[in-house]
Amino acid sequence: MRHQVKGRKLGRSPAHRKALFRNQLSSLVKEERIRTTLEKAKELRPLAEKAVTQGKRDTVHARRQVNRLISDRDLVKKLFDEIAPRYHERPGGYTRIIKLGPRRGDGAEMAFLEFVDSGETDSAADKKGKKGGKKAKSKSGD
Repeated sequence: MRHQVKGRKLGRSPAHRKALFRNQLSSLVKEERIRTTLEKAKELRPLAEKAVTQGKRDTVHARRQVNRLISDRDLVKKLFDEIAPRYHERPGGYTRIIKLGPRRGDGAEMAFLEFVDSGETDSAADKKGKKGGKKAKSKSGD
């Protein structure tokens, strides 16, 4: 039994797993929302949370720590200058996982991993709210 052994192996070697999470973290910072399997999203979430926490510190040492995970300097700059300041007052919980259901090909459980206050999510929620409002108006108008 794997008592108190943290982390999923995901069928990869340690180097492959590290490269996978570095690439996914870079994509998350770039796009602010990624679609992946639920297991990968659950493993990536702590890395993303720690990177944002480092971004809130905004010191040279914090930038160097994040540079170990994200090799693209532009993405590190985006994390420190745009993403982290959004969460200045928030004590944690910068990301959310939204389950999407099984993937068609192999049945793997899929999910979105996104930052909590990303603009895309808010606009999507507004669109859903507006559609609901239009339907209610048309029913009452008939």
